[in-house]
Amino acid sequence: MGQAVIELQQVAKTFRSADGRERAVLAGVDFTLREGEIVALLGPSGSGKSTLLRIMAGLIAADHGQVRYRGQPLYAPARAISMVFQSFALFPWLTVQQNVELGLEARGLPPAERATKAEAAIGLIGLAGFEGALPRELSGGMRQRVGLARALVIEPDVLLMDEAFSALDVLTGERLREDILDLWHGGTLPTRAMLVVSHNIEEAILMADRVLIFASDPGRIRCQISVQLPQPRDPDGPDVRALIDEVYALMTIGGTRGRRSGEPAQPQITERLPEADVARMDGLLELLVEEPFQGRSDLPRLAEETGLVDTELLPVAHAVALLGLAQFDRGDLQLTPLGRRYVEGTHTLRQEVFGQQLLAHVPLAAHIRHSLEQEPNGLLSDKSFRRLLSERHGEAEADRILHTVITWGRHGEVFEYDYTTGIIRLPTGDEDSSEPAA
Repeated sequence: MGQAVIELQQVAKTFRSADGRERAVLAGVDFTLREGEIVALLGPSGSGKSTLLRIMAGLIAADHGQVRYRGQPLYAPARAISMVFQSFALFPWLTVQQNVELGLEARGLPPAERATKAEAAIGLIGLAGFEGALPRELSGGMRQRVGLARALVIEPDVLLMDEAFSALDVLTGERLREDILDLWHGGTLPTRAMLVVSHNIEEAILMADRVLIFASDPGRIRCQISVQLPQPRDPDGPDVRALIDEVYALMTIGGTRGRRSGEPAQPQITERLPEADVARMDGLLELLVEEPFQGRSDLPRLAEETGLVDTELLPVAHAVALLGLAQFDRGDLQLTPLGRRYVEGTHTLRQEVFGQQLLAHVPLAAHIRHSLEQEPNGLLSDKSFRRLLSERHGEAEADRILHTVITWGRHGEVFEYDYTTGIIRLPTGDEDSSEPAA
């Protein structure tokens, strides 16, 4: 193992929402990034991965715990740590050369030295000849290369990449990733260690020496996998596929609290719900019942068949498991008997089963339905439920969760919703009045 470059000990971070409520984003994070290694960080959206990177870069401070760079406490941005963001974040009125020189200019380097270093970084990442181009004249992949050159031009000791490939198409992202690995293993990068936040499991296995899997609410490292395979790695090789299957299996554990169909839901009204629409849930279940799956498939195969990336497939798989229509088994997704009945049923039967499972397994949906039934007119504003969720998750995530449960509830005819007024009501025929509650 190489020397420790960045060390985190019991790092925690809490954000305060606009209404003054505090929400824990990170808790008890212990992590050491060492020289000579690439570490990939996987986890659900909203689990605090980007916040962790910003703490490691010194862009924001941890509320608790210790952050050290080369043994020294890190309280502010470190000159030897660079970060590449998902968005290209280029100044559109500046040329490629000028964008890359910005960090050097901020450090007070003279123009001639800035130009020499910037040209070298631009050439290193394969954009020689484009120094005078404006960002609008470049493809997405080329713009991200400019962002990478801007990070590398200061010759960073540590390179942090926050989903740097996710805004690119698949082939462009693969090409850029391969180029970075070639530079890394060829010894031409000044960087001594890299941490890559990714949403792509295959990408993590192909790049990293270690893969960390993050849990959420609050964010923390749940487990890690050592990837001891030689580079370059064949994405279709049996060792790589086995590790991908292992990571999929680990990422499905706890996604629905490990619950299998038929088990009662835990009474957590404010639990985070997977972001999955009904059409995709139905499509996934319908695919599972067809040949050659016959009710069961591993998740990598489903990703290939559906064309969904991991951040799209996993929430859908978690959603159908949450509702008891499928279950996880060692990284595979398997239809339950109820799920098969659902797929083979009429539209009316599907709605009936969906609604029953929603009330049985999603406490928030059951809470909304029960609250409506207590109202004489069967109507309530969404504000109280939004406020309840905001106390736990913050306003943006509360909006997403509420939108999800309302969409599911409407499909299962558990309740109806007026998007203009924000009024939730019992389905037509379940109540007599139409006036909103005070």
